[in-house]
Amino acid sequence: MYTIYLLQETAKSPGFGGFQFIFLGLMILVFWLFFIRPQAKRAKNQKVFIENLGKGDKIVTIAGIHGVINKVNDDGTLNIEISPGSYIKIEKSAISMDWTSALNKPAVADKK
Repeated sequence: MYTIYLLQETAKSPGFGGFQFIFLGLMILVFWLFFIRPQAKRAKNQKVFIENLGKGDKIVTIAGIHGVINKVNDDGTLNIEISPGSYIKIEKSAISMDWTSALNKPAVADKK
């Protein structure tokens, strides 16, 4: 009977259940701030980047193929020229935003 009494006392302690809900809420908030929100923002930036591609843009695919856009097709593909006279057809989603941005970034001269 004594252990039952102790279990009943701990279960009735005030504020213990509320602390668990506050802690759970804080964990969800941190998860959203550090994982979900940045990933959604990056996906939105990737979508805008792909929509703004046009003829003549220099690109790099996720496979590392460098080329210049020759034609933007209506079916979500691009014809790119990888060397003079050599063309391939790729999906728009196969373009790396990071590598393409690095390729098109103007070179900064060394300051010495």
